[in-house]
Amino acid sequence: MTTEQLHTYIAASDGNESNICQIYAIRDGKTVYEDNWHGYSTRDAVNVNSVTKGVMALLTGIVRDMGHISGMDAKVMEFFPDHTVKRGEKTIYDVTLYHLLTMTAPYKFRSDPWTKICTSDDWTRAALDFLGGRKGITGEFRYTSLGIQILAGVLENASGMKCIDIANKYLFEPLGIPGHVIHGDSSKEDQFDFLMNKAPRKNEWYSDPQGVVTAGWGLCLSARDMAKIGSMCINGGVYEGRRIVSQEWTEEMTAPYIQLGERFGNMQYGYLWYRPHKDRDIFAAIGDGGNIIYADAEKGISVGITGTFKPRIFNRVQFIEEKVIPSITG
Repeated sequence: MTTEQLHTYIAASDGNESNICQIYAIRDGKTVYEDNWHGYSTRDAVNVNSVTKGVMALLTGIVRDMGHISGMDAKVMEFFPDHTVKRGEKTIYDVTLYHLLTMTAPYKFRSDPWTKICTSDDWTRAALDFLGGRKGITGEFRYTSLGIQILAGVLENASGMKCIDIANKYLFEPLGIPGHVIHGDSSKEDQFDFLMNKAPRKNEWYSDPQGVVTAGWGLCLSARDMAKIGSMCINGGVYEGRRIVSQEWTEEMTAPYIQLGERFGNMQYGYLWYRPHKDRDIFAAIGDGGNIIYADAEKGISVGITGTFKPRIFNRVQFIEEKVIPSITG
């Protein structure tokens, strides 16, 4: 399939590829493919949903490289010394940053308590109230978008900087990604519009009433922005000769720690990044709507894909490997 055929294939799709807005690919530091659909341009931003988690993992590495975090065995509650823990709760004191980043932290809810947390004045503090539980640390993988909100509070309390400022100064600016602003509204109606609206968005990041970014979703990026992030990770934290995050961190972040089940395509999980194949050096940050940063370190190819929200579309790894990569490599 040629790139022209790929464009036509996506434009005519009424299935899983019908919501794709942008594809951008970088190989060995050079742009090798860019295309857009549904009236989007290369520079337009899209709510990339849980790809946001992958960016939060990079910010964690940046803050650690600065020396503000000792390691991933640091206890979460060390960063919230003034938080009042609910009576009888003990497990919370054993939860580490490793547990947050690998989604093995225990929570006292069956499913993400959107209403309780997303209508509160402080989403990080509200999420902390659900951390822990009677079962203790079990090591069980438990995917959560709201629980990971705690990580935003950790980074801000550790560094003394807002996450949006860390991202702009130490990640986006060095990569040539436009500076981002806080979204500025968090009402129930606005959250629904932010998720469902199919129009291009500003370079913004959703936030709670305290101006703290949403750590599990809500970052708006273009496919080009995501491809740059993937390219930087492939190159061990360096982009166009400039070190952005340590090679030690990119290797640690993308190492496999958890084996996932069928729901997540039997992939492995690192620090908020996926490993699609056990025998290949490929990693990805994946979000609903098929938003993805796909990084193939073996071929030196990074692919960013954006898509508007569409239910039950999550993993575009197979699509990239069967349609996009062949169109690039010929």
